[in-house]
Amino acid sequence: MTSQVAGNALTTSDAEVDALLGLAAEAAPVLAASDPARRARLLGALADALDAARDELVPLAETETGLFRDRLVGEVARTSGQLRMFAKVVLEGSMYEVVLDDADDSIVPPRPDLRRMLRPLGPVVVFAASNFPFAFSVLGGDTASALAAGCPIVVKAHPGHPELSAATAELAAAVVREQGWPAGAFATSTGCIVATALASEPSSPRRFDSDPPPNSVPQPALSAISTE
Repeated sequence: MTSQVAGNALTTSDAEVDALLGLAAEAAPVLAASDPARRARLLGALADALDAARDELVPLAETETGLFRDRLVGEVARTSGQLRMFAKVVLEGSMYEVVLDDADDSIVPPRPDLRRMLRPLGPVVVFAASNFPFAFSVLGGDTASALAAGCPIVVKAHPGHPELSAATAELAAAVVREQGWPAGAFATSTGCIVATALASEPSSPRRFDSDPPPNSVPQPALSAISTE
């Protein structure tokens, strides 16, 4: 794909947005049906790749954001820690909130066999933040939680740190490819116009805005389904 140039930044075109969302929609059933252990391995590998690239990524973040190195080094550790935390959450399983109610003919009216659990929502769009270039950006907590739930990701990168976003996205995409996930499992996009397109796109049922309230913890992108 090619991108249009707007000023000094690349902007994802409308056609590219449509293609990215189409690939995400195709990947959604694969991720939703994937084994939790496989998703946990993906999250762990993303954390390892981020830590390994710290010394290359932090200088980019310093240049683009003006934040101090020690602050950024700590944020990389926080970000990889979030990825590993969600890997543990996936394996532990309580995020699905499974409820099983056996049938009971002794009550009025009789209760049928009821089963409830949470399921992946499908493609998720993450709008990256400016003030946390790692922890609430391309591989931040919102991305981690959506992947943990089994949802494909399209990240809208923040214009405040475009080179850092591109470098982080490149390493993430490499991990996704190496582990054999579908092409639409993870993607990034750029530009103000694309933000409007993504926000109004009906095929992305959940959007995460990565400008969090203090001490917030992203939640897995899951919705409820009940069956009788």
